Amino acid sequence: MPVFAYEGRTAGGDTRKGQLEASDAEAARSRLRQMSIQPTSVKKAGGGSIDLKFPMPDFLKPKVTKKDLVVFVRQFATMIDSGLPLVQCLDIQAKQAPNPTFRTQLTVIKEQVESGSTFADALKKYPDTFDDLFRNMIAAGEVGGILDTILNRLAQFMEKAEKLKRQIKGAMMYPSIVMLAAGAVVTLLLLFVVPTFEEMFAEMGQALPMPTQVVIAMSKWLQANFIFLAIGITAFAFGMRTFYKTARGEEVVDGTMLKLPVFGDLLKKVAVARFCRTLGTMISSGVPILEALDICSRTAGNKVIEKAVVRVRDAISEGRTISEPLSETKLFPEMVCQMISVGEATGALDVMLNKVADFYEDEVDQAVDNMTSMMEPLIIIFLGIIIGGLVIAMYMPIFSMSSGIGG
Repeated sequence: MPVFAYEGRTAGGDTRKGQLEASDAEAARSRLRQMSIQPTSVKKAGGGSIDLKFPMPDFLKPKVTKKDLVVFVRQFATMIDSGLPLVQCLDIQAKQAPNPTFRTQLTVIKEQVESGSTFADALKKYPDTFDDLFRNMIAAGEVGGILDTILNRLAQFMEKAEKLKRQIKGAMMYPSIVMLAAGAVVTLLLLFVVPTFEEMFAEMGQALPMPTQVVIAMSKWLQANFIFLAIGITAFAFGMRTFYKTARGEEVVDGTMLKLPVFGDLLKKVAVARFCRTLGTMISSGVPILEALDICSRTAGNKVIEKAVVRVRDAISEGRTISEPLSETKLFPEMVCQMISVGEATGALDVMLNKVADFYEDEVDQAVDNMTSMMEPLIIIFLGIIIGGLVIAMYMPIFSMSSGIGG
């Protein structure tokens, strides 16, 4: 961010000199007027920040992560709650943000707020960092005069959402790494180790057991077709990725994921927890129900769930309750629909939604623990059968030869 040296006069006629950071000279003059200083001279300071003639391309800039955003919201909520002015909070956050991209964004947002823009409108400049849910909750907080409360709710919501995401990644990481490692080990054995044994067995000139013949045949096939197999796997992965980027492909893949044994049930619990937490947080923050459901559909993370929530939103716009069309989707458990119905009847929908979210987040915790405990012995057995079977098959002729010599 460039640094500008300025001279100006206060309302009392006193001369003021100093330096400030701004995106350009006009932004610097605007900031000075906000500070009740009438600028007489604004020039770029010689010792200021370097203004690159060729700015860094966007793809080389570090992205703003969810962790950056969660830390920002939590600290920002604490400062607002302590009574610090909004602009001062943004200034402090902009100066201490470790991510240079986020630091630049916060500086620009601070300047726009100083120029008279609302905080929510200033956030619209960076939709990739501050999504619809974030901006709508901030707007509701500004209108209701409860920005500190909204920020605390937003921080809690984002922390719980990140916890859910970490649980899913953690549940998938262990088996994925083990299966990839097992595949790599088996491939190396078949390509490099088995051929060595095959030459040794050929020199022995004795009949090989059936398991050994099968392993050698697999090794020969893999050596002859390895390039084609690698190309086929790469093409399949690329094709699936391209297909998933289409609307139909995303719906097919996401629908298949929900039908998987064990893992599909876990994904449904995650979807229920995310939907209830998002909707409950937004309703309690004062966001209109239709707008909240629209945002819930776009943050569902699953195309099938998204379409179901859109149908629920359309039904509500026609005058129906939430629980009835939600039950008709067949994606949300009946217990969830009944609890939402009670919440609607008692006028405590946000409270009921958050209770359901708490329950299903605990269910996700338990499901991840159970799945991990179940998969560990299954993976060990699988590895023992595959790798152990290969090793035994290759040593069977040696055992036969040893017993023959001993006899």
